[in-house]
Amino acid sequence: MSFNNIYKDLIAGKEKLALVGLGYVGMPIAVEFAKHIKVIGFDVNEKRIEEYKNGIDSTNEVGEAIKNTTVEFTADPKKLKEAKFIIVAVPTPVKEDNSPDLGPVRGASKTIGQNITEGTIVVFESTVYPGVTEDICVPIIEKESGLKCGKDWKIGYSPERINPGDRVHTLTNIKKVVSGMDEESANEIKKVYDIVIKAGTFPVSTIKTAEAVKVVENSQRDINIAFMNEIAIICDKMGIDTDEVLAGMNTKWNALGFKPGLVGGHCIGVDPYYLTNAAEKLGYHSQIILNGRQVNDSMGAFVADAAIKEMIEAGMAPKKATVVILGLTFKENCPDTRNSKVVDIIHRLKEFDIEPIVSDSWADAEVAKKEYGVDLTPYEEIPKADCVIIAVGHSDYRSMSTMQLKELFKDELADEDKVLIDVKSLYRMDELEASGMRFWRL
Repeated sequence: MSFNNIYKDLIAGKEKLALVGLGYVGMPIAVEFAKHIKVIGFDVNEKRIEEYKNGIDSTNEVGEAIKNTTVEFTADPKKLKEAKFIIVAVPTPVKEDNSPDLGPVRGASKTIGQNITEGTIVVFESTVYPGVTEDICVPIIEKESGLKCGKDWKIGYSPERINPGDRVHTLTNIKKVVSGMDEESANEIKKVYDIVIKAGTFPVSTIKTAEAVKVVENSQRDINIAFMNEIAIICDKMGIDTDEVLAGMNTKWNALGFKPGLVGGHCIGVDPYYLTNAAEKLGYHSQIILNGRQVNDSMGAFVADAAIKEMIEAGMAPKKATVVILGLTFKENCPDTRNSKVVDIIHRLKEFDIEPIVSDSWADAEVAKKEYGVDLTPYEEIPKADCVIIAVGHSDYRSMSTMQLKELFKDELADEDKVLIDVKSLYRMDELEASGMRFWRL
């Protein structure tokens, strides 16, 4: 059976492409492809599908474009039978013990297996450790379909690189790594992605190589941020401003420009565990990656402890203090709360019987309550605070003046007793010092 005509048939409108998983990654891919070819967008979340059909983009990744897209949104898996090129973009989280949770990938594989037709190419984009696509996904699809991979259908892998909330590094201008199980599938997969990827594609020799690219590139970022976080801890103990140290370091040509911070989200805070888990199965225990993860996973507690220390030094009883946290999403200007490390700050404060008030206009209140048990308070309803922790660098927080920051605190507090925790170093040091407030920056 030949697979060489899929690209031509897609361009000619004779065949359709399908997206399985329409979250922060899958939905923008579906919308972009729909500008050029016929696209089916499938997700098991019926509420999400109805929102998309009604022109509502809860991910905020494509905005108004959702209202005009020709994507055929559906929660009916049987619609996948109409597609000859299927892209899988379901989440790949970790379990509580940080081992890979392949449940969504297995579920997607089963759904595809039950609805795939002969002559189809399936490409996984979900982040996995090397070997998952061929050793786990392929057998499931074969079992459910009764079709043989390599003969009746073919498989490939192309790691997603979408950065939620990023309006500069978007799907079309990020080079796309692509791979296939053989030369025929690899060539066809490359041609299909070249329809939308302006930056071009980067073919690699095997599916396992492509899988490794994804987990390695994010593990690299995780380790670099862990180093910055460790520097922040050391600088804090030395009474040195970390931001000023890094500004000086970054004047050198070979500085990498990383900063300390809370490392959450669906990629950097998760992918290293996929890599180290695979290494463990082969008898190698990570010496660097897991230590980096340990540092980054500890930063929420570190920030909370710093807030408690500052409150005590300001003469407060932390248990009785009103603590306000601004920001819950895992990054700025984005509604994505997956694997948010702000939650670690909340949990640490609760260990000391402190019940913080949390506000974030970007985050979905329903998701925050369901996933984390956090009740979000609208910004205009925030009570006057003793301590304010600005945990996420949303533009509306970043643009606040020191006078506006002071208005968040109780009127009876002297400036030197107003505790401001600036996790992202959003505000200039000279302005903070001039404000007279008690402040701490990571």
